[in-house]
Amino acid sequence: MKAVGVSGVKIEIYKDLCKECGICISFCPHKVLDRSEEINSRGFHPPKVVSEDKCTECRLCELLCPDFAIAIKSSKHL
Repeated sequence: MKAVGVSGVKIEIYKDLCKECGICISFCPHKVLDRSEEINSRGFHPPKVVSEDKCTECRLCELLCPDFAIAIKSSKHL
């Protein structure tokens, strides 16, 4: 079976910017993110990375986040 993810990708979540809208979790085609139990300084549950190895760098989470709380560091630029 062929691997789905891109080697070396890094997902950064800026937890204190998150307002728990869930867009990143809902739109990730490979279910890389999930809701965390952690509570940020604003009282919200930011997402957590559950399977970074499945990330294909589609950047949907980064592009759709209304609060710029997620950044994908490309494996090409690490």
